[in-house]
Amino acid sequence: MDINQLKCFISVAHTLNFSEAARRNFVSQSTVSRYISELEKEFGVQLFTRSHRDVILTNEGKTLLPYAQEIADTLEKAKKVISEMHNGGTGRLTIGCDVTSMDFPSRCIADFTAEYGGVTVELKRPDIADISQTITGGEFDFCFMPRDMVPDSAGIETLVTHTDPLVVLTSANSPISAKKPLSLSGLNGQRLVLLSESAAPILYMEIMDLIRTFHISPLIEDTFDDLSELYAAVLSQIGAAVVPQSLAALVSGSKAETLPIADADTGITYVMAWAKNISNPAAGLFAETVKKYAVGDDGGYGL
Repeated sequence: MDINQLKCFISVAHTLNFSEAARRNFVSQSTVSRYISELEKEFGVQLFTRSHRDVILTNEGKTLLPYAQEIADTLEKAKKVISEMHNGGTGRLTIGCDVTSMDFPSRCIADFTAEYGGVTVELKRPDIADISQTITGGEFDFCFMPRDMVPDSAGIETLVTHTDPLVVLTSANSPISAKKPLSLSGLNGQRLVLLSESAAPILYMEIMDLIRTFHISPLIEDTFDDLSELYAAVLSQIGAAVVPQSLAALVSGSKAETLPIADADTGITYVMAWAKNISNPAAGLFAETVKKYAVGDDGGYGL
């Protein structure tokens, strides 16, 4: 038994006409007759009674029809799912982003899921202790992070997504909140709270480099692994924070203010990184979505 036999049986059962069944299935009438005979031989029953005038579905044929229809429908559904999966329209994507790079991938994921609702997207925090394994180990399809975090590896591809300038986030009634824009010298002697080096190594390094380069001496009150704890410290006036502008925008409002830094180029360049041998069918579609927003290519684009 094969699916073509069942499809021809279904067509004959619905039309009670061998010629019409042949037309619908793009085969000859003799082929339809052969398929029906083979099915009748396999089941050991007569599925149709035939005369020169009429074709009548037997009780055995009536019993077989819903099962044949279910098999045919299931096969069509399987073909559709497999086709969509092959073309990236269904499946699962796992996206990693470090604590400082949440805004950009969030916009891309929103666009992607609106267009490809059949793909489940999981957003996770990657392990930055072994970033090479994080990118190439198979747990993540894509990782968003500062470019300087990505190891130099022939097995890793990257795409520059955006540059995010550093700003000072402070409580609305802080003494420095009126200084717009703020020069780095204005941080001299000011209390700061920072994301820890373990949580955001590139951001921490950039801030330390600025402090050394501009010879300023802020008072670093505390460091935090968690972004919400950092925000709470800022709003509680424990200290101001130096963070990427996109992160400051998450809490800026009546209780917090964002102060641009006027006298230094503080932009951190971010990338999307992935394993060169990525095989997830949905990856290509997601990459096309990211390309609509990304500022440029870096190190190849092989999806």
